[in-house]
Amino acid sequence: MSNAVITFPLFGDGFSLDLPRYFTLFGFDIYYYAIFITLGYALAGFYLLRRSALFGLTRDNIYDIIIIAIPMGLIGARLYFMLFNFSSYFGPGQWGNILRFRDGGLAIYGGIIASGLVFIIYSRIKKIPLGNLLDAAGFGLFIGQAVGRWGNFINREAFGTITDLPWRMGLTTPAGTFYVHPTFLYESLWNIVGLIIMHIFSKKSKTKYPGQYFLFYVAWYGFGRFWIEGLRADSLFVGNPELGLRASQVLAAMSFLIALGILIGNRISKKGAVSETAKKSKNSKKSNKNDKKLDDDESLGEIDGSDDSTDDPAALDGAGEKDTETENEDNQEEK
Repeated sequence: MSNAVITFPLFGDGFSLDLPRYFTLFGFDIYYYAIFITLGYALAGFYLLRRSALFGLTRDNIYDIIIIAIPMGLIGARLYFMLFNFSSYFGPGQWGNILRFRDGGLAIYGGIIASGLVFIIYSRIKKIPLGNLLDAAGFGLFIGQAVGRWGNFINREAFGTITDLPWRMGLTTPAGTFYVHPTFLYESLWNIVGLIIMHIFSKKSKTKYPGQYFLFYVAWYGFGRFWIEGLRADSLFVGNPELGLRASQVLAAMSFLIALGILIGNRISKKGAVSETAKKSKNSKKSNKNDKKLDDDESLGEIDGSDDSTDDPAALDGAGEKDTETENEDNQEEK
């Protein structure tokens, strides 16, 4: 299958690709798959270096991530794949296959898990919020996977089941030609769209918190991988393959639901906090208004009291004595 001729009926009957999987340089075979993986990492690193301030990281932090997390991610991806293909790597005569990376056998979820463990350790050592590191990883993974999937295209792998859709991919071997879903293309485009959305959001939105971008990546990728994996013809299965329980689909569904639940929960709690703050601010303004009104009333009362002479006891007493003298004079005149 690795030497099959690739065709796309959408581009016409005369369109075909017979791509070599590798080229030789100084007697050493260099695989195009490795070139695409390396290119994906390089572009991701370049993007993260340009936007390191967005994640609250320094350029040195980004270099540390590239140097440490990438090798560990490759090891994790290899281990994950081997666990679901146990008989091909463990047992008499199979142990040597463990180190044969050049023959393929990597699983992205294993790489994400291993890299995540590296981030946890690194964040504790450097006293950096884990969410900041994970946000950077989310952007990097979108870029790395979007580019790296084209290595699967060169290797004629990670394709889907038989289909007659207009954009189907044809694989021609001595046994004949069959047309399949170009699932490598689906996943590459899905990651590119996710990256564009997240990039625009990071430029426009002010409602951000550590880990938000990574949660979006997990939810977006998990949702896309769930339906793309259902089209794959080379899935890793949990237990008996006849049960049809694909390992990546199960993990993708769990990732999507958990990440989406956290995003929604954080959104609701943030709205609640904003609403409570606004309510307190409104009550505070109302209280200040009432206090001001009370102060104004007291001031008016003081002004009225100063003009009312009947409230003066001394004035009242004087007025009583004058009335008595007038009454006595009238009585004497009558006599």
